[in-house]
Amino acid sequence: MEFNFILKDNRPLDIIVLKLTDEQNNEYYIPTPLRISRNMWDEQKERPKNIYLKSEKKLNARLDRIRIGIADYLRELAVQKKHLSPSTLARRIKKHAEINSFPYSEGSLLYSMHTYIHSRQHLITHSTFKRYMVFFHLLERYEGYRRKMLMIEEVNGNFVKDFMIFGESEHYCRSTVFRTIHFVRTILNYLEKRGIRTYAYELELPKEKKRGENFITLSEDEIITISQTEVPESLKAAKDWLVVSCYTGQRVSDFMNFDLKTTQMVNGKPCLSFVQRKTQKSILLPLHPVVSDILLQNSNGFPEKLPVHKYNEQIKQVVRYAGISAPVRVRKRRKFRSAMDMIPKWEAVTSHIGRRSFASNFYGKIPTPLLMEATGHSTEQMFKRYINNANAERTRSLGIYFDEVYKEKFLRI
Repeated sequence: MEFNFILKDNRPLDIIVLKLTDEQNNEYYIPTPLRISRNMWDEQKERPKNIYLKSEKKLNARLDRIRIGIADYLRELAVQKKHLSPSTLARRIKKHAEINSFPYSEGSLLYSMHTYIHSRQHLITHSTFKRYMVFFHLLERYEGYRRKMLMIEEVNGNFVKDFMIFGESEHYCRSTVFRTIHFVRTILNYLEKRGIRTYAYELELPKEKKRGENFITLSEDEIITISQTEVPESLKAAKDWLVVSCYTGQRVSDFMNFDLKTTQMVNGKPCLSFVQRKTQKSILLPLHPVVSDILLQNSNGFPEKLPVHKYNEQIKQVVRYAGISAPVRVRKRRKFRSAMDMIPKWEAVTSHIGRRSFASNFYGKIPTPLLMEATGHSTEQMFKRYINNANAERTRSLGIYFDEVYKEKFLRI
């Protein structure tokens, strides 16, 4: 038997109807309790067009539950060799559509994931919890795609292949798919320690090819240009915070909370003393002279605090005023997916650019352990992810060395 979802016109909202065709080509039309406007419906994928809008996300989750419930019912009929009962099917559809918290079967991957995540909620940060839930909801959508709950014994090498096909069909970034599979392997290892046999050893991934893209940073020359650029008074605080971020290397959640209470003198040197919000690491950071100058310009204080969304909007305008508009190739979000695009550099600026610029500009000039002490990175591997390999300053320095060696070795001949 085959089934799909269609819309039945019932303005202003259309009823989502299950259309089921049996082996004798008999068609059954069973309405669901779900409704949606036609312009929000994707006929090809039989779901809302934007499954990331809050309301559409809930609707899509219910449709996935119904898909799994219908498929389970049809498999039961095949095993028991019974005939289809439209009334029974209608009751099942209503049941799955109305469940607010879908009961995950014990022995399923989602049941184990749910148990693992909530058992560790008091041990992990809120951002880590949110990341885990992204993986969880992605696996929920995968179950809807395959129309079947994923049991632990099915999580093997074939799962990896099928999940990668699903990710490609939904245009997810390859890294998102890979990180989800890595998390699934963490769940299987967690179960193995509790005596449950899994196929964790089969969850092998192809080596991820390094993309030729570089994240965007500001060179020291560009930062100087920005600091010397006249901007409207309404953008002055954003400009100052951008420069501060480039010379402190902190996340916006940390530097936007700097004030005189976070400064102290250490051996006659003014320093910032604070606890990083994300990592809970204690940081003691000497003030860069440029930051000290900004404090003097702001009556011996930090600039006015800005909401993160406003800061993100305003620093783009600040960099545009500074004339930094060379085209750069970046991954940019379009609707609810991202793709590589060429845009002016000022348009690519976000609140994280200061942290990346700090790491890139001082790498090779200051010992890496000292830089890691400033940024709060635990490992050099993690720190190096912040280094822009196409850093123009180091390329220019290398060119100077080439010229000096050439003059020394060849011009004397």
